[in-house]
Amino acid sequence: MSWIEVESKIEIKERDLNDIRKKIKEIAFFVKKETKLDQYFSLRKVFYPRKAFRIRTEGENNTVNFKKWIKKLWKEGVVVKEEFEFEVKNKENFLALMTDLGFKRWVKKIKISEIYRHKKHKKLNIELNKVVGLGYFIEIEYLAKKSEIENARNLIIKTMKEIGIKKENVNNTGYTKMLWKKSEN
Repeated sequence: MSWIEVESKIEIKERDLNDIRKKIKEIAFFVKKETKLDQYFSLRKVFYPRKAFRIRTEGENNTVNFKKWIKKLWKEGVVVKEEFEFEVKNKENFLALMTDLGFKRWVKKIKISEIYRHKKHKKLNIELNKVVGLGYFIEIEYLAKKSEIENARNLIIKTMKEIGIKKENVNNTGYTKMLWKKSEN
C-alpha cells in the first residue's frame, strides 16, 4: 500500500510539554498512546544510506515501511513523502531474505507517542512523541491523495500556528539521521 505523507516535525523542550499538550487538546481529540519499536535496515552501515527500510513491531504485528522523498513538493517547513507499507507475518523469514540480499541492521528507534486527531480535519494527526535518546517532538501529519497536498500543507501550517509553533522551530531531519549522527559522535 502507498500514500502521500505530508508532515512537519518540531523538536520541543521537555519543560514545554504540558503547555503544548494543553494547546493540542484544545484543537484535537486524544486517540491513543502507543510505543513503536522500529528497526531500520540498509545496504550500508559506514555512511548514511540513501535507501533503507523499517520494520515496526507493535504487539504481534510487524509492518515494513519505506519512503521516497518528494523534495520538489517541500515548502514552508512541510515535507512530502510517498510512503509504502505492508505487513509481514513471518518477520524472521523476511529478515533472512533481506540479510541474504545484503541488508544489515542499521538503527533502532523507540518512539512513545500520544496520538491526537484534529477536531475539524479528521485526516490531520498530531503526535506528541518521546524518541528514546533524542528527546521530544511534535509531528503534524496528513495522509493525502496527490490532489490534497496543497490543502494538507496549508492545514499543517495553520495547525502549527494554533499550537503556537513558529516555522523556524521546524526540524524535519529524520529520526534515523539524528540517531545515526548521535552514534557517530
